[in-house]
Amino acid sequence: MGSGMPRSQFGKPMIGVASSFTDLIAGHVGMRDLERYVEKGVHAGGGYPFIFGVPGICDGIAMGHFGMRYSLPSRELIADMVESTARAHALDGLVLITNCDKITPGMLMAAARLDIPAIVVTAGPMMSGNLKGRKLSFVRDTFEAMAHTQAGDMSLEDMTDCESEACPSCGSCQGLYTANTMACLTEALGMSLTDCGTTLAVASKKRHIAYESGMRVVDLVREEITPRKILTPQAFDNAIRLDLALGGSSNTILHLCAIARETGYELAMERFDELSRTTPQLCYLRPAGDHFMEDLDAAGGVKAVMRRLVESLEQSPSVGKLSVADTAAKVQWLDEEVIRPVTDPVRKEGGIAILKGNLAPDGAVVKQSGVSEEMMQFTGTAVCFEGEDDAMKAIMDGDIHAGQVVVIRYEGPKGGPGMPEMLAPTAALMGMGLGDSVALITDGRFSGGTRGPCIGHVSPEAAAGGPIALIEDGDKIELDIPARSLTLKVSQEELAERRARLSVPEARKLSGWLARYAKLVTSADTGAVLEG
Repeated sequence: MGSGMPRSQFGKPMIGVASSFTDLIAGHVGMRDLERYVEKGVHAGGGYPFIFGVPGICDGIAMGHFGMRYSLPSRELIADMVESTARAHALDGLVLITNCDKITPGMLMAAARLDIPAIVVTAGPMMSGNLKGRKLSFVRDTFEAMAHTQAGDMSLEDMTDCESEACPSCGSCQGLYTANTMACLTEALGMSLTDCGTTLAVASKKRHIAYESGMRVVDLVREEITPRKILTPQAFDNAIRLDLALGGSSNTILHLCAIARETGYELAMERFDELSRTTPQLCYLRPAGDHFMEDLDAAGGVKAVMRRLVESLEQSPSVGKLSVADTAAKVQWLDEEVIRPVTDPVRKEGGIAILKGNLAPDGAVVKQSGVSEEMMQFTGTAVCFEGEDDAMKAIMDGDIHAGQVVVIRYEGPKGGPGMPEMLAPTAALMGMGLGDSVALITDGRFSGGTRGPCIGHVSPEAAAGGPIALIEDGDKIELDIPARSLTLKVSQEELAERRARLSVPEARKLSGWLARYAKLVTSADTGAVLEG
């Protein structure tokens, strides 16, 4: 009563509306509007809504400084906060309003852990920017513009204009970066209503979806349809196939493995590679291609891509009234330019590949959708850095040259800690004209905006004594993506000698949350989840 809930509403399903609204993130500033529409929908459906907040971190803002080390760890905090609020207040169901990189998987982890009826509303992509008739995306154009300016290929005035025009509205970054990839995969998992994954943040249709989600969650409560009935192994296979067909972010491996673990299903990252062998890449969106999320949405969105894959989809329920496969089967029209036919794909294999070898015994990840044909097989000379900052300085100072492999280590889940993204150095390599002549290998991870021969998630990480810690300047490293191999061309005897004399860099002085996280986090190949 003290909260304002009328006595007449007692007995109705109590629906928590978890909102990651914040003025700090472009992808989230429009959520106040979505909260209103979800509330209306819950009331119309016969429930009673209660809004509560969770924090959000924007990787684009956190990029390139110490704050990036908090991004992946925030996923665990968000899951814990949603769990705590829902359990403490005995909520009957949840609507999860989210958008950016770690927030969506954190909320899905909570939904799977709680296993009370839940539905996700992703707030939607941003409109493309425009400068002198050229469409812009924030991540690809502005980050690479800095390196172009440094290389003398762009004026400071043009770079400033690019920055000013690249973000014209609210919404998540305009290409197939991690936020939008996860939004699409949430729909493919069956946890969002149809079209939620691609509908733009500024579209009235997004409000309609929010309203319908509010109504639908009350039905889910009454029908006792909970996330673990939806998040089946078959649902994860469907989501992985979509990811591969889209050419999406490599971060999805961390997140899908972590979400699956909350359901009791141990999803191995090798599953991505197994499905990649039989799932063609059908879309060529930014950062590697030139289509934007608005183009994918106009082409029919997630359901249209899945229509191409319908013969290989598994039957799995969704929060809607139809299964994901049945929804896909109903699609009548497909834009062949944006969503290529299976018989004429962008690539014959999916967008992600898992590499193994003596450099990464437990695996490493490459977004092969962003790698040029000439760099699919490459042997180069190692140049080693004990962290991102030194590597970035060397790239911007012109100290990196064709034929080299930039090795950035001690940036894994424990060593970072937090496995910071390496968008700045990868964008700098592209901007400096080295994208087709230099590879980058790290135990950290990459932004969904990364393109080029960039291998991340190297496991075990350097801080855990992985072979990446043993590489020395001048070593030859062989990358063979078609063969799925990553090889350090050094004998086992020499590596044993190096291990015996290994000098580990002084650990970063940590306190608070990051110190606790570094002690508890597992390896990247298991999703970088917390144990203990």
